[in-house]
Amino acid sequence: MKWPALKRGFNNRWMWIFTILCSAVGVASVSMLVARETVPVVTVKVVNIYPHDSSAFTQGLCFDSQGNFYEGTGLYGSSELRQVDLNTGKVLKSSKLPRDVFGEGISIWNDRLVQLTWKKQRGVVYELGSFRQLGMFRYRGEGWGLTHDGKQFIKSNGSARIQFLKPSDFSVVRTITVTDGSRQIKGLNELEYLNGEIWANIWYEDYIVCIDPQTGKVKRWLDLRQVWPEKFRGREQVLNGIAQNPQTGQIFVTGKNWPKLYEIQLNE
Repeated sequence: MKWPALKRGFNNRWMWIFTILCSAVGVASVSMLVARETVPVVTVKVVNIYPHDSSAFTQGLCFDSQGNFYEGTGLYGSSELRQVDLNTGKVLKSSKLPRDVFGEGISIWNDRLVQLTWKKQRGVVYELGSFRQLGMFRYRGEGWGLTHDGKQFIKSNGSARIQFLKPSDFSVVRTITVTDGSRQIKGLNELEYLNGEIWANIWYEDYIVCIDPQTGKVKRWLDLRQVWPEKFRGREQVLNGIAQNPQTGQIFVTGKNWPKLYEIQLNE
């Protein structure tokens, strides 16, 4: 019997018991168990650990073409764009957002760096070298994660939908809905485009979902529960932040207010 059929047959009492059993055997949640039924689950190993500013409410990570490392942080009154020394975690350069703006995902396009905001429905465009603000653009709904595939920006808004934006004016070119089988995968957060796939953090889950950018179908799940186990963290210290160094191919992850940045490899 497949898990969805089993789930539909439960009353509330048995669903509660099932949730406890899932927790006991190491499944993050019933929803994640059901969502992962149709595609492979791949574990990861940590190969290096770097310092990370634990005051940073991480919303996005990215590298430029030269291997310089950048981070976007959130929270009202604390949102920033930063250039960070990868090896020491030291902030080399920063630009603060206004106190009434909640910063979100970031991405680099040529010599421009773009940062989303959560509820203001606008993004900020910076000159990469100086962090000088060059302008803003508007979008509908919330802004969460941002990356690009070399042709278009790719944006999430916390739902199961991902938008592709034209770099010249940030207009929406197309939209995909992310699904595993018949189930929509909601809570898509920070994004990174790696090797022809969109990688997305799932809000409040220690998994990364790898997505086909043409169809929206989930190709595999990455299990990151052992990177910094949940039992050592506060509730809001969720996994969030994915970046690949284009010069070396190294993949890095962190989370909101995490004290470390982790270099990972897939156990495939």
